[in-house]
Amino acid sequence: MTPAEAEVLIERIEDEERRLRLPHFDNDDAWLLGTLLVGLARAEEAPVVVDIRRNGQQLFHYALPGSSADNDAWILRKARTVDRYGCSSYLVGLRFAAKGQSFEVDSRLDPDTYAAHGGAFPVHVEGVGVVGTVAVSGLPQAEDHRLVVTALERHLDRRLETV
Repeated sequence: MTPAEAEVLIERIEDEERRLRLPHFDNDDAWLLGTLLVGLARAEEAPVVVDIRRNGQQLFHYALPGSSADNDAWILRKARTVDRYGCSSYLVGLRFAAKGQSFEVDSRLDPDTYAAHGGAFPVHVEGVGVVGTVAVSGLPQAEDHRLVVTALERHLDRRLETV
């Protein structure tokens, strides 16, 4: 990916992060979002793991058929990246790429602990900030990211319908 291509994706993802903010986030919200995400993954026959955390506590976790323990490890690494940088794991990797850098080398962080690959997205509560992560692992990084964004969009739409 060229730095120019990375810049286009960066703008799109920054817009997603501005739009996809929740009015609140509790255990019930994690359940609703998680089951929605699992439903989307099932419809696509995606062999993914879905994980939702708030303040370090795992509130939802589900492994669909075809996923593996490796996906669990990827989830942890991507979620730690969101926790550290306060934005999606995909965006972190793209920002390094836009500068012609490699996250694995130039971040100086342990690649066994952090991964700047798509699939982990911040749970941002309006007026509060980032309180957790929603993550998917098992598809190519752009598809992991897309699945999470689609679920968050539908979750917010569903919430608006009940207001």
